[in-house]
Amino acid sequence: MHDSPPKIKVEQFSSWYGDKPVHKEISFHVRANEVLGIIGPAQSGKTTLLRAINRTLELTAGARSTGTIQVDGEDVRWVANVYELRRKIGMVAPLPVGLPLTIYDNVAFAPRCAGLSRKSDLDALVEKCLRQAALWDEVKDRLDSLGTKLSGGQQQRLTIARALSHQPEILCLDEFSIAIDPVTTMRIEEVLKELRKDITIILVTNLTQQARRLADRTMFLWNGEIIQLDRSEVIFSENPGNQKTYDYVHGIFG
Repeated sequence: MHDSPPKIKVEQFSSWYGDKPVHKEISFHVRANEVLGIIGPAQSGKTTLLRAINRTLELTAGARSTGTIQVDGEDVRWVANVYELRRKIGMVAPLPVGLPLTIYDNVAFAPRCAGLSRKSDLDALVEKCLRQAALWDEVKDRLDSLGTKLSGGQQQRLTIARALSHQPEILCLDEFSIAIDPVTTMRIEEVLKELRKDITIILVTNLTQQARRLADRTMFLWNGEIIQLDRSEVIFSENPGNQKTYDYVHGIFG
C-alpha cells in the first residue's frame, strides 16, 4: 500500500475567501484505502479543504486557491468533467440533507441521472447502498415513504447511502456525527470500518477520539496550517512530539 502512488496528493495548497486567508501552502497525501482523520479547532480550514478536493469550493463567491490537488495523478482543476470528479468523491455533510423524495428515490436519484434505468439494477444498487449504510433492515418495508420522515440518525445514514450510490472511490465525511446520538455514531463508525476495504476515506471530525478509533493517520490542522500529520497512535500518544498537538488532543485548548 505504501509503495503505490497516492490516491490524493496536495501540494503547496493555499486558499482564501476574499482577502481572508484560510490555508497556507499545505502539502500532504492520502493513500488508497486509507482513513485519514483531520482534526482541529473551528475555523482551521477543515471543511474548505474537503470542498477544494471535490471542487465545490469554486461555487462560493470570492473563494480562490493556489497550488495543486491531484486525484489519481490528475490535477482536479483540469479534469474534463467536474461532475465525474464529484461522482468519484462522495461527500457527507455535518447535518443530514435529505432530498424531498422517497427513501428509494433518495438513493436512486444519482444513478438515474448517470443513466441507470433498469429497475432490477436500481433495486440491487439501492439495497446494496442501504445495507452498506446499516439502514436496510430498518427501512426495507417502507422504501416508498419520505426520507425526510426518518429520524436524524437514520437521515444521516441515508445521506451516506446516497453518497455511496455514486459508487465513489473517495468518501469525505465532514463531522457526520455532529447532530446524531452516540449509539448511531458508533453504528456509522462500524460502517466506515467495512467501507475502508473498498474506499479511501477522509474524516473531518470535532471528536478527537473518533479519529483515534478510525483513522490510520491523523492530521492536526490549525489556522490553515498542518501542525502535525502522523500515524494516529503517535498523534494520540502521551508523546506525539509536538506540544500543540498534545495540548489539543488532551483538551487543554480548542
